[in-house]
Amino acid sequence: MHHIHDRGYRKLFKNKGIFRQLLETFVAKGWMKELDFETCETLDKSFIADHYKETVSDVIHKLKIKQQEIFIVILTEFKSTVERFTSLDMSHYVAGFYKDYVESNKNVRMLPPVFPILLYNGNAEWTAPTRLSDLIEGREYLGGLSLNFEYHKIVINEYQRDYLLQIKNVVSLLFLAEAHYEAEMIQREFLETFEREEDKGPISLLLNWFIQLREHGRIPEEDVDKLERIYESKDEVRAMLITALEKERKEFFEKSKEKAKEEVREEVREEVREEVRAMLSTAFEKEKNRIYDKGLIDQQTGIARKMLMKGLAFPLIVELTGLSEATILQLKQEMEN
Repeated sequence: MHHIHDRGYRKLFKNKGIFRQLLETFVAKGWMKELDFETCETLDKSFIADHYKETVSDVIHKLKIKQQEIFIVILTEFKSTVERFTSLDMSHYVAGFYKDYVESNKNVRMLPPVFPILLYNGNAEWTAPTRLSDLIEGREYLGGLSLNFEYHKIVINEYQRDYLLQIKNVVSLLFLAEAHYEAEMIQREFLETFEREEDKGPISLLLNWFIQLREHGRIPEEDVDKLERIYESKDEVRAMLITALEKERKEFFEKSKEKAKEEVREEVREEVREEVRAMLSTAFEKEKNRIYDKGLIDQQTGIARKMLMKGLAFPLIVELTGLSEATILQLKQEMEN
């Protein structure tokens, strides 16, 4: 039965969406808000000790936090009993990871942060210390030299049914099925989760997990059949909705395109009208100024003629009329002719 959980849990928690839900809802450390899940990648490595392989599976994710690499390890414990020295095995795992990291990066000067998570899905109460130093008798004599490794534990059977029902994601549904299995409740939550989750990949993986449990007689066949029908019918409805929405989108696009063309044509017509208005306004202004200037010049010329008839000197006429001396001289010659 361990191998069913091993393969199933590894596949589930390799999924980036499920991995993210696990961190955000069941670890929830403040610094995790800084994690860049877009950079997340799964390492194809394992550092489980030989004596530990029969009861433990592991997944290692690498991602960035503030441009720095961080590794998050999920070790899943499947034994029905609690191993008191789990923190020792966990520290051995992290030490193996660090040793491999140094050998693979020859010029490294510092080690990256590694956050170890223990996920336990057994029925027994978890009593093993999470700090390695708590297993060392007489550690008070060692002072700062005592080993102080610690892991973060997620014990599924410690979560109450009502608490898991409030979370409402794929991981909480998995935990509900593991710790508080009720067929009708699981079917209802499965349906709600399917409708709520935009990314259907995680819910599809969870359905495959239920199918594996059915194949090995862990849960009744009819329960999984109902989940499959929910998934298939909802997926069909979703496909129909997508098709209908796509058709509606195309029709809307065509109408919008035609409307946009008409608006462009109207804008062009309005621009032409504005240009014509501007041209007419400019021409009118020029003509008005020309008429005004001509009238002003005619008026000044008439005054200059009267002054010439009275025999006033040229400099005085220039000063009073604003006309040039050459213009006044030309007027005098015209009068004499």
